[in-house]
Amino acid sequence: MVQIMENQSLSTEQELAIKVGNFKKDFEQRMALTVVHDLKHASQRAKYWALAYAVRDEIISKWLKTQNKYYKLNPKRVYYLSLEFLMGRTLSNAIINLDISLIVRQALEQLGLSLEELQEQEWDAGLGNGGLGRLAACFLDSMATLDLPAYGYGIRYEYGMFKQKIKDLQQQEAPDNWLRFGNPWEIARTENLYKVHFKGRVNNYEDCDGKLVCRWVDTDTVMAMAYDVPIPGYQTDTVNTLKLWAAKSSRNFQLETFNAGDYIGAVIDKHLSESISKILYPNDNNYKGKELRLMQQYFMVSASLQDILRRLERCHDDIRDLPEKAVIQLNDTHPSIAIPELMRILMDERGLGWDEAWKISSATFAYTNHTVLPEALERWPVELFEEILPRHLQIIYEINQRFLDDLAATFPGDFARRERMSIIEGHDHKQIRMAHLAIVGCFSVNGVAKLHSKLLQEGIFKDFYELWPNKFNNKTNGITPRRWLKNANPRLSGLITEVIGDGWAKNLFELKKLEAFSQNPDFLQRWIRVKGQNKKELARIIQKQCGVQVNLDSIFDVHVKRFHEYKRQLLNVLHVITLYNRIKQGKLDDFVPRTVIFAGKAAPGYVRAKEIIHLINALANMINRNQRVGERLKVVFLPNYGVSLAEKIFPGSDLSEQISTAGMEASGTGNMKFALNGALTIGTLDGANIEMKDEVGEENIFIFGHQQGELSELRASGYDPLTYYHQDEELRLVLDQIRDGYFSPNQPHLFVPLVNSLLYEGDHFFVLADYRKYLECQDQVSRLFRDEKQWHSKAILNVARMGAGKPSIVRLEFLGSRN
Repeated sequence: MVQIMENQSLSTEQELAIKVGNFKKDFEQRMALTVVHDLKHASQRAKYWALAYAVRDEIISKWLKTQNKYYKLNPKRVYYLSLEFLMGRTLSNAIINLDISLIVRQALEQLGLSLEELQEQEWDAGLGNGGLGRLAACFLDSMATLDLPAYGYGIRYEYGMFKQKIKDLQQQEAPDNWLRFGNPWEIARTENLYKVHFKGRVNNYEDCDGKLVCRWVDTDTVMAMAYDVPIPGYQTDTVNTLKLWAAKSSRNFQLETFNAGDYIGAVIDKHLSESISKILYPNDNNYKGKELRLMQQYFMVSASLQDILRRLERCHDDIRDLPEKAVIQLNDTHPSIAIPELMRILMDERGLGWDEAWKISSATFAYTNHTVLPEALERWPVELFEEILPRHLQIIYEINQRFLDDLAATFPGDFARRERMSIIEGHDHKQIRMAHLAIVGCFSVNGVAKLHSKLLQEGIFKDFYELWPNKFNNKTNGITPRRWLKNANPRLSGLITEVIGDGWAKNLFELKKLEAFSQNPDFLQRWIRVKGQNKKELARIIQKQCGVQVNLDSIFDVHVKRFHEYKRQLLNVLHVITLYNRIKQGKLDDFVPRTVIFAGKAAPGYVRAKEIIHLINALANMINRNQRVGERLKVVFLPNYGVSLAEKIFPGSDLSEQISTAGMEASGTGNMKFALNGALTIGTLDGANIEMKDEVGEENIFIFGHQQGELSELRASGYDPLTYYHQDEELRLVLDQIRDGYFSPNQPHLFVPLVNSLLYEGDHFFVLADYRKYLECQDQVSRLFRDEKQWHSKAILNVARMGAGKPSIVRLEFLGSRN
């Protein structure tokens, strides 16, 4: 028996050696024939390209087989339309999902190369700015892993989310030219270009049968070219596709201008047409910015629908069978122009009548909402629509009129309800409510956390819920454990796999087995050692990027996310200043050292959020140089937060800050990523925090603050933030210091507007109302952190209970629940 096992082991080693050798040959061949470099003299970037092509070779054959299988079996397909896909780096994720990490690493080591060093050569594909885009990326990964026939559609922005720099303690934005050196993961599909039309006018006339015919004519035309990106599933042969559209000028661009001798003018027109896919989120504070944003949305939608219908025809399906062969998921309202666009195609190009077209369209689309803030719901001026998409405006008016007629029959005499629910808002300056269009035109409307969905049904969409209660449902967000644990945290994922096997990477319920080890002394010590190593790595990054040496024995208290007032980074700042004051006052009994780590970007036009970033850096500038404070307290701001930086931050974090104003965060997924990496959470009962508390246990999470209902009552009774200022001595000192220039001595009045927003402008996000409860909860954090084994025992339970809902982010019923 022993001899047999040795032979089997030898056989496995031989098999591995053969695979390593083959991969080495593929790498060397790609270096020579594709990158056209000699390995000995090649740059790190050239080596990365050769590696990327070699890994891509492993994907391509599976990709082709997957697509051929879909055409042969012709299943119902999922189409996920999103203006954002925050993909991050592709190489490391592909290696994990292909399950070739050991092969690649050994092959490179034999060539004297480091996998980690080559991975650093890849730029993040920053085609999004936050949770919405990262959720879309996670869905693609999970759908491929689950062998679901799915496609993503988005825009190939030449410039992604801006590159953030900190200069003079302030955020500065620089272009994110992520395609400067090309992208080895995309395949340009030059053979199928689609025409996308803008502007023009509509001819309305009756044909010989007396039927009204509408023709959209004299339009400007832009071509949409797809760049396909393969999305491999984990330990499966399925490779799905993300199609990203790039705008190209039409072949005969402004031919009249060109023929008239104005070559320069024609080239300028070509450049303008291709600017549609140039930049993610143009500044829409002016008319031109709004125009470009609307054109981007329609450009993506039009090209995607043409591609979907081309695939339908290639499978010899009738257009009337579309709802049985496809479900089109709208990730927020940005793609909701797809509803009138499909109606236009069905009626104007395919000759269907309104009723038949509406039956098909409304059974095809589903809508995910991502906000409960009324001011964040997308609206477009009618006059802008009339200029850019005149035919679509006609269709939207018709959808609205028929909807209002149905409302009048259902709620006779209730004119106020008609006004509230109308897709067209206002009288003198009319706007199109895109969320209302999405609700009316979709068969399913989902929120992204239980509280969020409840607030939609009881708040901003209450009228619609009363009309169509069965249309509304909840699908709590999730994350993919492959990227956010297996790839991001190899030390911890390796330890977990060693004790419970690797089934958790595909079925997160498997993590439940860790519960049995939460009090195991040997496992706890190994767990603590892993966390220490991860903190050491994070400290190295902080030293390199910020020049700050941090205390490895301190609480790594981490607040990383997009900057917005409702996410309340400012509340965290007030706590930091309070700790600083306590140190200065000599209140050092049982003081637990902290390293408070911030990261995140503020929208370029969001002045208040940028002021908060400025304050954080001013605070860090003073605290980190104070010898009396020393190692007790450090504050750092890591610039240019993105997926790759997040993958380095989560593993080394002790405490996860999820402190948004209750009722304002739709879900959040950073909370899940932190917990999956062994951090404990301090948070409000908001978004997915509520469901996390239910899963991990109230004793294993730090919850504080007013709940959503309490805040509503506080606001209704006349919330006065000055009351908290006068009653709380520590709070008063902190605000006075900020206001009086303590942290900005060269500009004493710099942060006065920030303090005024809290004291005299309503404190809309209840920062002062939750200040004292937040401090008390943070004191609990410090007390628990002193008990190392108890802290990490709770961390183990958090990881063990992260498999809530369905395995591996399978909260996808809304993507195709009809079949």
